[in-house]
Amino acid sequence: MIPVFQTARLILRSLQLEDAEQVQQLFPRWEIVQHLKNKVPWPFPSDGVLTYYREVALPAIARGDEWHWTLRLKTSPDLIIGAIGLRKGEINRGFWLAPEWQRQGLMTEAVVAVNDYWFDVLKFPTLRTSKAIANATSRRISEKTGMRIVATGEGDYVSGRLPSETWEITAEEWQAWKGSN
Repeated sequence: MIPVFQTARLILRSLQLEDAEQVQQLFPRWEIVQHLKNKVPWPFPSDGVLTYYREVALPAIARGDEWHWTLRLKTSPDLIIGAIGLRKGEINRGFWLAPEWQRQGLMTEAVVAVNDYWFDVLKFPTLRTSKAIANATSRRISEKTGMRIVATGEGDYVSGRLPSETWEITAEEWQAWKGSN
């Protein structure tokens, strides 16, 4: 069972199959997908979210390999504005937020909530994320939440092959960051 989280302004609810229709209307926008890994098909199919939820995300949640939430404003709890997820493996966190909700600190609130879950509940020792260097907004969230760059290279994104960074934070570093913020 994936918990519901509340931050100052957000509700993070476990991804549900019935969310697919609303997300399908919001997600397939270049501003959202261009810096996502090229596993995201582009052009995005008309049933892309439903297929991903049914065939990838929900089975991974059921296996205990992944944890996914939709982001909703407390003031509009039925409106999905983005998503965030955690997964076992080499790269552990990913997210997206509709452009009209960016640059307000909302994703940082969501990151803090799921990082707490990763370290305090799931008890993983390290969290890693990978991102295109060109994705300045995502890089800033990693910087603001105490992560550090541990590797650089190139990655394959929806927009093509781009310079990439891997960011990391340990459980101890996370606790120290939380204690100072």
